Amino acid sequence: MRANLLEKRVPPVALVLIVGLIMWLVAVSAPRVDVDETLRLAIAGILFLLGIVFAISGVMAFRASKTTVDPRKPEASSALVSSGVYRYSRNPMYVGFALVLAAWAVFLASAWALLGVPFFVAYMNRFQIAPEEQALGEIFGEEFAAYMQRVRRWI
Repeated sequence: MRANLLEKRVPPVALVLIVGLIMWLVAVSAPRVDVDETLRLAIAGILFLLGIVFAISGVMAFRASKTTVDPRKPEASSALVSSGVYRYSRNPMYVGFALVLAAWAVFLASAWALLGVPFFVAYMNRFQIAPEEQALGEIFGEEFAAYMQRVRRWI
């Protein structure tokens, strides 16, 4: 029951900032990966742009469907969005955030900081996505179950 205290409590954007700060603290105290700066910045830039595109595409699809964007209140959903980027991922905004964190780790040139990405994914799976999916299943029933069968959680 104690784990339920964290469910849907930390806004995903806040979690990205917290994890990003921890990644930076790890990076400044750990050895850097020796990689060409131009290559490192190019990879970080590509990952960052992909992340932003995923996240914004998800938000735009929700807005177009006139449903809530607030992930802490999935019970307020008025439409099941399954078009656009939602044909490829059930959680494109979270995919975008994970890509931004991966870009941050690459920018920091820290293999240890890269551990922030799987931590973010694991936390989101347990404390955000699972409760969201439960609520969406209750609201949209078989339609959501069929969507879950067609589309992967992340990518």
